[in-house]
Amino acid sequence: MSWARTAGVGVIACALAVPAAIMSASPVAGSTRAAPAVDATVSVLHAIPAGLGANVVDVYAGRTLLVDNLTPGKLTTVKIPGGTYNVVVLPNGGSPGTTAPLLSAPRTRVPSGANLTVTANLTAAGKPALNVFTNDTTTVGRGKGRLTVRHIASAPPVDVRTSGSVLLAGLRNSRQANVGLNAGTYPLDVVLAGTRRVVLGPATVTIRNRPGTGDMGTNTIVYVWGSAADGSLKRAVQNVRIDLR
Repeated sequence: MSWARTAGVGVIACALAVPAAIMSASPVAGSTRAAPAVDATVSVLHAIPAGLGANVVDVYAGRTLLVDNLTPGKLTTVKIPGGTYNVVVLPNGGSPGTTAPLLSAPRTRVPSGANLTVTANLTAAGKPALNVFTNDTTTVGRGKGRLTVRHIASAPPVDVRTSGSVLLAGLRNSRQANVGLNAGTYPLDVVLAGTRRVVLGPATVTIRNRPGTGDMGTNTIVYVWGSAADGSLKRAVQNVRIDLR
């Protein structure tokens, strides 16, 4: 099975409360922000296979439209002020206050300056779920970049390998793991934990490092998403810049 280079925002046909952080552009009435405010970077990944949730959605903060016409397999990134927000996901064309939300995140906190990814995905049992991940932007070491793998698929625990050697072992749904790697290109595949049964890949990822510049390379984030049961496992790849710190 090929690794489709996809990523995007997600929605589920049920109301869920987001854990501590997500996105928006319109603060909750009465919320406060420390000055000076530093915008947060928030990405949203739709990681629910088509047909298992609403396929085209709009995302609002209060009555302010943040993202329009989101579909499975797409990644959207926005910059927003830190603060606390009421976020809803509506069927495409819906209106806040009149259309029942497919996804609801009341009073969601977005830390100033944070770099986050929100994923709408399936649990290991195939139920809709919402996860919030903090993207690590710290340096790794001379000549190195970072590989992060996030398991957000309806699938049992997995190992991530390169050229037959296990890099990350026993990764479970909703969990992430990372490793520092020398800059270069790596073939990756995903196998059921403790076995050689390949369920995704192989495909290559590139780990970058740019010494001596303000951009120290990337945290290459690979998402394993979809459903093993119906053969819809895919990958999504997100590259987050590593800072000089």
